Amino acid sequence: MQYTKLGRSDLNVSRICMGCMGFGDPTNGQHSWTLDEEHSRQIIKRGLELGVNFFDTAIAYQSGTSEQYLGRALRDFSRREEVVVATKFLPRTQEEIAAGITGQQHIQNMVDTSLLNLGMDYVDLYIYHMWDHETPLYDIMDGLDRVVRAGKVRYIGISNCFAFQLAKANDLAEKEGFPQFVSVQGHYNLIFREEEREMARLCAQDAIAMTPYSSLAGGRLSRHPGETSRRLREDSYAKFKYDATAKQDQVIIDRVAKLAEKRGVSMTEIALAWLLEKVTAPVVGATRLEHIEGAARAVGLTLTSDETAWLEEPYVPHKLVGVMAQNTPVAAKEQHVWSTGGQKIQGR
Repeated sequence: MQYTKLGRSDLNVSRICMGCMGFGDPTNGQHSWTLDEEHSRQIIKRGLELGVNFFDTAIAYQSGTSEQYLGRALRDFSRREEVVVATKFLPRTQEEIAAGITGQQHIQNMVDTSLLNLGMDYVDLYIYHMWDHETPLYDIMDGLDRVVRAGKVRYIGISNCFAFQLAKANDLAEKEGFPQFVSVQGHYNLIFREEEREMARLCAQDAIAMTPYSSLAGGRLSRHPGETSRRLREDSYAKFKYDATAKQDQVIIDRVAKLAEKRGVSMTEIALAWLLEKVTAPVVGATRLEHIEGAARAVGLTLTSDETAWLEEPYVPHKLVGVMAQNTPVAAKEQHVWSTGGQKIQGR
């Protein structure tokens, strides 16, 4: 495993971040492939054995049980100071807004609940899960400043935002003396490269770490044509994100398969090796041991400039989908799909 600093922070993270969205109580989950605690622990333990020290979860995943499973496994298999734990908080609910709960109070409540779930005194990285159009940005940044000052959070990150939103937030933080976002978790992979338009350039200029989700496009970049899996068949959210562009994406997927065969490696290794050239640490969801093992191997694989260019050449622009398509005041109000318990959050 290789390690690097997370942006301007002093967090030393593995180049692979284990995504824990697939862990949690299956009866509280949104996904048919959600793993119970026993199987989740096996994958977390294997990740640690492979050198993974960076773990990403969220209060929204399986009503907090993903956080609970992760916290218990890390206590049993590692020392707290040896791992970097990231979790995420949701926007205020309509019920909270009606009750007069401020953005600052909301963040305090969220982090306290996550720490209880994790069984930890602090989180290393606390991520603003999606833009809250109904809460003033000052309240969000002030609330994050308060939990950092209280020692409950070491650094803050953001997810599912536009580059201008990230720049605006960090400018406000600098002006007010609040902590700035050190990382961004967006939708980015070999068949969805819209982050390259503005976000990647902002991050390079301001030393903000990119830790993208959907790094294998819901399994599409890890399976040969004709191969299937339960997730590919049943993941309705991934279908929503990728089915409309399946024909144009398949050209790239075919090239991944051909290059994997040529290099004698898996498609996972090729797709992640490409992404590792672009970002700090991709978030890789793992629901089988071979998922995290393949991801770990990708760290040691280097593509040639010709191979990289060949993989990239067929790409055509994609429309925004998923959470980012809802990242406008009107869309957010019409599709208020989150809740404090996480039961209604869609996708990442």
